[in-house]
Amino acid sequence: MSMDVLLQQIANGLVVGSVYALVALGYTMVYGILQLINFAHGEIVMIGALTALVTANGLLSAGLPSVLALIISIFVAMVVCAISGVLIERIAYRPLRNAPRLAPLITAIGVSILLQQIAILVFGRNYFSFPELIDKTPIQIGAITVTMNEIVIVVTSVALMAGLIWLVHRTKIGTAMRATAENQKVAGLMGIDINKIIGITFAIGSALGAVAGVMVASNYGQAHYYMGFMLGLKAFTAAVMGGIGNLWGAMIGGLILGLVENVGLIFVRGDYKDIFAFIVLVAVLIFRPQGLVGEKVAERA
Repeated sequence: MSMDVLLQQIANGLVVGSVYALVALGYTMVYGILQLINFAHGEIVMIGALTALVTANGLLSAGLPSVLALIISIFVAMVVCAISGVLIERIAYRPLRNAPRLAPLITAIGVSILLQQIAILVFGRNYFSFPELIDKTPIQIGAITVTMNEIVIVVTSVALMAGLIWLVHRTKIGTAMRATAENQKVAGLMGIDINKIIGITFAIGSALGAVAGVMVASNYGQAHYYMGFMLGLKAFTAAVMGGIGNLWGAMIGGLILGLVENVGLIFVRGDYKDIFAFIVLVAVLIFRPQGLVGEKVAERA
């Protein structure tokens, strides 16, 4: 194994890990407040990618520059996904808030399948080419080859994660989120609108998922109805690895998972890349079930 190959795989792992971290934040935010694993979150990512695809193609056909088309497409995808997330919470999860914990879990799986089937009805089963909105010409940085698209993915992910941490720890909404996560009944007695805060949490997590969907579609050049399933499972793995309910844990878990997957490609064929995510998940659950960082109740969001 040469050092150049290792450095290249580390760079690739940081790109993929940034996306995992962004999606994992959606899982960990919802779990922090509702103790619910929102298995439909991967399909929210898919909706974001397909929404951006349709929007970008329409804007490019109208003659808009690619950068402007990208910005507008991401904004539209975030709005659509935020609304979708709020509707899912309102229709599927809120009526089951006091039900046994198995009921909302099964409902989340059902919502995931439902969203996939709706995507099939609207878009079909075909794989769609995502327009090249950012230059993918290789850039040589020492022994590492990257593209501007990959640089934008990492920078955008870091900026959004930093923004979320600021929101949770430095704003009134963030304070209300942390209070709700710690004790909903007490937060309600203090005048916090619990339903509103939970809706905002779903909206923020879904909007971040939309950005992640655009990143994945842009990086791989395609989008399809099933793209959110495996990505969602891996992001969930990242959230569990870091300590589900912990924002920092989700980010660290996503980056570590991306690095493990890509460095592992040095030793095995690409066909077996996905197995690393689940080997890591099993190992964490056996040896450190609270996650690498652990769950901090007072800092959940």
